[in-house]
Formats: sequence, C-alpha cells, structure tokens
Amino acid sequence: MQNGSEAIKANVERATAAGQQAFRENVEKSLGALNEINSAGKRNLEAVVESVTAATRGAETLGAQALAYSKKNWEDNVSAAQALSSAKSVQEVVELQTKWAKSAIESYLSEMTRMTEIVSASVNDSLKPLNERMTATVERFQSVR
Repeated sequence: MQNGSEAIKANVERATAAGQQAFRENVEKSLGALNEINSAGKRNLEAVVESVTAATRGAETLGAQALAYSKKNWEDNVSAAQALSSAKSVQEVVELQTKWAKSAIESYLSEMTRMTEIVSASVNDSLKPLNERMTATVERFQSVR
C-alpha cells in the first residue's frame, strides 16, 4: 500500500510540475505577444504621426506657393492695368491685352504644374510611413504562418 501511495504522490507531483511548467511557458508567451503588440502599436502610431507631419509640411508648402503666386499675379495685373491705362492707341491696347493674356495663361499653367508636383510629393511623403508599416505587418503575418 505504501508503494501505491508513493506512486500516486509521485504521479501527482510530476503532473503538478508539468502543469506549472506549461503555465509558466504560456504566461511567458502571452507576455511576449503582448509586448510585441504594444511595440507594433507604438510603431504604427509613430508612422501616423510621421504621415500627418509630412501632410502638414506639404499643405504649408502648397499654401506658401499659392500665396506667392497670388501676390505675383496681383502685381502683374496691376502692372498690366497701368500699362493699359497709359496706352496711346487702340492698337497698343490690343497688343498689351494680348501680351498680358498670354503671360497670364503661361504663368497659370506653370503654377498649376508646380502645385501638382507639390501635392504629388506631399501625398507620396504622407503615405510612405504608412506603407512601410503595412508592409512590415504583412511580412510579420506571413512569417507567423
């Protein structure tokens, strides 16, 4: 009977030790996964902040460019009006008006090209950190498979 109870006691002790070991391993895995999730969340937040910062820089650049263009356009219009008011003949008015219209259209098209480039660069800069995080996340999920 003594041997039977000792065998049962030994089995219970082995089962308890195995259960405790499995519990410790599961807790360590859970803590590791939680740390990884927290770290990924932090990196994601940093990417969002970087993206918003890039978008803000782009908006500021675009705003400054639009303001500079508006100022130059206004100055050109005032100058054209002064030139028109001092014209000596109808022929000179037509020539000045034609010259101003051509210059205004060329300036506008050039400005729209510059603004399109600014917007495009801003969008690319804004999406870059988010794309990097998305790529890292997809790679992480694929490595787990």
